[in-house]
Amino acid sequence: MSQSVGIKDVARAAGVSVGTVSNVINRPDSVASETRARVLSAIDRLGYVRSESARQLRAGRSRIMGLLVLDMGNPFFVDVARGAERAAREAGLGVMVCNSGQSAGEEAEYLSLFAEQRVRGVLLTPADATGRNIQAFRRHGIPFVLVDRVAEGTTECSVSVDDVAGGALAVRHLVDAGHRSIAYVSGPPGFNQVRDRRAGALEALAEAGLGPDRLRELPTERLDVAAGRDAGARLLGLADRPTAVFCANDLLALGVLQAMYAAGVGVPDDLAIVGYDDIEFAAAAAVPLTSVRQPAVTMGALAAELLLEETETETAVTPHAHRRVVLQPELVVRRSSLSAR
Repeated sequence: MSQSVGIKDVARAAGVSVGTVSNVINRPDSVASETRARVLSAIDRLGYVRSESARQLRAGRSRIMGLLVLDMGNPFFVDVARGAERAAREAGLGVMVCNSGQSAGEEAEYLSLFAEQRVRGVLLTPADATGRNIQAFRRHGIPFVLVDRVAEGTTECSVSVDDVAGGALAVRHLVDAGHRSIAYVSGPPGFNQVRDRRAGALEALAEAGLGPDRLRELPTERLDVAAGRDAGARLLGLADRPTAVFCANDLLALGVLQAMYAAGVGVPDDLAIVGYDDIEFAAAAAVPLTSVRQPAVTMGALAAELLLEETETETAVTPHAHRRVVLQPELVVRRSSLSAR
């Protein structure tokens, strides 16, 4: 019934003009209370629901914000989405959440969908290391903010964490615990986050007077638990196995922990493990996981606020000034790295 009832039907049933019905919906204070009650009664009786798409077409702007992340299976991005949704809801907007699955091809398809839907703007954690998807999306003129990635140009805002500092925190902790041979389970090398965390790890080694050869890198194709288990199996096969491992995210670290448990290798006595993100599962693991905490909810909320600020000033005299917000990470120490060496 609600799909077939239009504003003219409501006006007819209430005995008022279409303009009066529109005022009741959009500017209720401008309508006399008795008339407003009659119109609202007709709306309720007929089951009228206004067409949001038609309203957006008339207004020329959407009430939907797009959010495209690398992996919704990673609780870190769930928290990012939670922060973005909270900020959007306070502004009266909704969020369309999409998952690229770490695939540049799927990312391109979702960006095209956002363009077709003419969303208000997009929050994006890029999967395409070449930047071609972003370049193509810019042509649509839809504002976007990079999340968990520093903007390299001046044409967009970004909200990220200082991953170089985060990598240094992790490896400095391991060096201070006496480790001199450390593995880095890194994930896909094309991701800026992976490279920055490695740079921080090397920085911490240099501070301790240790060369880059003390960091053994084990790249993976994905940033998930299965890739972590595979990296753990490779780690077990090394003749000169490192005594500690730093993982580019917690899912990889949990996979490494599973591989060690299955092989009877003690954590942290035989191998210390440090992850990154500090997802909820890190503290709940069989051996609670030391991790570098990112303020994911705050990151999502700030990114949404920057996007809202940009879209609200599109018609303002003073143009929007793009900003790069870089948050600081925090090391959370748990049992997985507390072996005495």
